[in-house]
Amino acid sequence: MAEVVLKGVSKSFGDTVGVADIDMIIPDGAFVVLLGPTGAGKTTTLRLISGLEKLDQGEVFIGGRRVNDETPAQRDVAMVFQQYSLYPHLSVRENLAFPLKSPILNTPEEEIIRKVEEVASVLQITHKLDNKATALSGGEMQRVSIGRALVREPQVYLMDEPLSSLDAKLRTDLRIELKRIQANLGATILYVTHDQIEAMTMATHVGVLDEGRLVQFGTPRDIYENPNSVYVASRLGQPRINILPGDLFGAAPKGAHQIGLRPEHVAQGEGRAAQVGRVEHLGDHTRLHLRLDGHDITTLADPHADYEAGAEIKIAPRDPLCFDATGNRIY
Repeated sequence: MAEVVLKGVSKSFGDTVGVADIDMIIPDGAFVVLLGPTGAGKTTTLRLISGLEKLDQGEVFIGGRRVNDETPAQRDVAMVFQQYSLYPHLSVRENLAFPLKSPILNTPEEEIIRKVEEVASVLQITHKLDNKATALSGGEMQRVSIGRALVREPQVYLMDEPLSSLDAKLRTDLRIELKRIQANLGATILYVTHDQIEAMTMATHVGVLDEGRLVQFGTPRDIYENPNSVYVASRLGQPRINILPGDLFGAAPKGAHQIGLRPEHVAQGEGRAAQVGRVEHLGDHTRLHLRLDGHDITTLADPHADYEAGAEIKIAPRDPLCFDATGNRIY
């Protein structure tokens, strides 16, 4: 596998900025997740690395080699898309073997057979190898799509929301499977998602994009615990962080226009009285949706305790994140 380095990478589409002056290092063997809303530049970044889009400015290095002028095939990367992109008239075996039959790779037939069997075993679809692609479920189709990338053993895997069209259980299963495969292969993966749980559970590193700019890069824990802005703080965490006026609980911390409180950082039993608006019992924990001076606040509670809508509960901030008037973190 290989390290990927972006230096001053920019791309515009007419008057629309795709990405702007991105500097990023994707370490060899890392699982890097790009987060951000639609239009933040996540997919454009993948396409620039793959060579499907041409840079306006900057440089891309894969494995220490500058690849700006190389074709996608020469860059030796594999892309997995949200849509399955399988050949419906071919069997699963033929779909998996197809990338290996490229004249560029010139893979011997016995090697093709070995790799197809190996990847099918890893993805637990050996029993489906002789089925037509059209006879598969959505989850099985996506496994085959991922398998088509895995058989090639490229330098880098680029994955654009590959699990977003699947149901919740399949997403969970494949999320665990993908992380296991990545760890076993030592693969370098750049992965785009809107799903915060995918980012927190799969990534070794997270890159947060905003309007084409990389605004923070670090481990999931670092991004969660030490966001550099309100925008970044809102990208990770389920339920979302509570962003509240700095003086909601009394005198504002020095310089704080707003404070950020993760649900687990809302202390109960002291402070100001908030009204319970809604209670969500989720088995292993309970979410309380509170109202305080017109502001919505979500917190976590003992799953065995009884709460009712309309009740009052005293709450206070614990270890708040403090932001200035522009939304930047001050402490």
